Amino acid sequence: MTTGVRKSSAPKAEPKRVDGRRERGRSSHKRIVEAMMELIVGGDLSPSAARVAEEAGIGLRTVFRHFDDMDSLYAEITGTITERVMPVVMAPYPDQPWRANVRDLVRRRVRVFETTLPFRLAANIKRYQSPFLMGQYSRVVMLERELILRLLPGPVLTDRIAVEALCAALSFHTWRTLRHDQSLSAEDAAAVMGQMVEAQLATIVEDA
Repeated sequence: MTTGVRKSSAPKAEPKRVDGRRERGRSSHKRIVEAMMELIVGGDLSPSAARVAEEAGIGLRTVFRHFDDMDSLYAEITGTITERVMPVVMAPYPDQPWRANVRDLVRRRVRVFETTLPFRLAANIKRYQSPFLMGQYSRVVMLERELILRLLPGPVLTDRIAVEALCAALSFHTWRTLRHDQSLSAEDAAAVMGQMVEAQLATIVEDA
């Protein structure tokens, strides 16, 4: 009789092989998106595919292998920016009077609008030629409006003019005008937006 431990005949697991081409593809994809975003932040609001390729340090054909057109690249950027700002946008509000929540919304809008400003400026240039960007624009505007309406009590919601004034004061259009058209600093633009909202809150008699 043989004694001792019987060795397992099961084959050893081989180390996982890395697909070099796939890894290079992922790297190129990421570099393209990052290059596009860097160009936009740097002030080139309508970079060409050739400019993106140059910034990413890759060939133009590689850009179009990863993205069929510039719309698909904008879609990728939209997803990246959305992931960045949605925790701020959708964070729950504390249990406090509605006016305090509106003031909290002002602070949130300043953060989100300033983060997204260059990308929304870039998208605005292209949206009239892009069904994707036009659709995205409409969805964001509706969401921003809905987030304001959720904070307002019933009696205030019946005051259409007051509601529309608040929506206008808290809109990205207002932020763009202050920052881009009037060339205010982010701090000054935030102060102006806050003052506009305070002026409107002061006209609302109902304090629910």
